[in-house]
Amino acid sequence: MLKAVIIFLMLAVIVSLFSGLFFLIRDGGKTNRVVNSLAVRVTLSVLLLAVILLSLWQGSLTLHPTP
Repeated sequence: MLKAVIIFLMLAVIVSLFSGLFFLIRDGGKTNRVVNSLAVRVTLSVLLLAVILLSLWQGSLTLHPTP
């Protein structure tokens, strides 16, 4: 379940990235949709980082040490 949440958040960040690119090309910077897309992308990235750090802290997600 945790991996599905992480993958969903990553895909949402990528979709937000490309929607911002689309709005930048289509609108030419005349509207605020690019700024809104950036705000959504930053919020999703912070949420993704928080989920990863919280799951590492709780032990749900473990790091594999290098050999």
